[in-house]
Amino acid sequence: MPGFVDSHMHIVGEPSGVSPRALEKQALRTVEEAIRHGTTTLESKSGFGLTEAGEIKILRVHRALQKQPISFVSTFLCSRATPEYQERPDQYVEWVCAHILPLIKRRALAEFADIRCEEGAFRHEQALRYLTAARDLGFGLKMHTGQRSNTGAIRLAVELGAASVDHATDVSGEDAVLLAQSRTIATLLPGENFYLGVEPYAPARMLINSGAAVALATNYNAETTPSQNMQMMITLACRRMNMTAAEAITAATLNAAHALRRASGIGSLESGKSADLLILGVPDYREIPYHFGINLVDLVMKNGSVLVERAEVKWPVS
Repeated sequence: MPGFVDSHMHIVGEPSGVSPRALEKQALRTVEEAIRHGTTTLESKSGFGLTEAGEIKILRVHRALQKQPISFVSTFLCSRATPEYQERPDQYVEWVCAHILPLIKRRALAEFADIRCEEGAFRHEQALRYLTAARDLGFGLKMHTGQRSNTGAIRLAVELGAASVDHATDVSGEDAVLLAQSRTIATLLPGENFYLGVEPYAPARMLINSGAAVALATNYNAETTPSQNMQMMITLACRRMNMTAAEAITAATLNAAHALRRASGIGSLESGKSADLLILGVPDYREIPYHFGINLVDLVMKNGSVLVERAEVKWPVS
């Protein structure tokens, strides 16, 4: 089958007091674990930096990881106002648009710009200002919508041509129709619900029945989803979001590639695409969701080169 495309991760956590070398070493270990579980393309977001220096440090680690033999997509996430702007979010967004986004673009530190447009984060008007400025600079667009999205957030993302709306849990029937009529992918992250024990899960069945395209991702981060296992996300999608095995696998591969605007080269096994493929130790793809908390991967290939090959168990000679 195709290699997994994990289109929403946070590879690098809060960086204060940690050297760039140490951050890179920790992040590389996280990436290696994702590869072992079958991920051949991933997107990593910033957002945990808390300060300008912290965010730039995270994005520099992203750039270093792009040298590894895996497709690595970097995204700058405008997650929350820095401490000095805590009571002035409008001014913070203006500062980001005038200073941070151009700086990131000049240094080629990120391909996408993302923003949290949900209760407790940024308002609709602030998201519009940010995403418009990012689009004008040439960034691809993404949006966090979350458990309690702001009114009109998904409509805004669709109207601006965002590649995806992530954490798409609070989705109305009207939102689903808008997504179905667009190229914007609804990225669902069931690992967080499972780990934190929160309801509801994203309405995958409603979205799919409405014609919207959904992607699955791990949302890997040390705080709320410490798992790089896309196989587990497929299990959760089938068990808790009423998706079929075929829908979940497509969401974890081809649709996730569309969420990164990379579907012309990855996400499926077709002539002309990269040879990113997996061999799993099950006789039928429909058996993948029946297993959880384990790794079914026997082999991982990226661009035709083998990255992982399961080692044989050595039985002692009696």
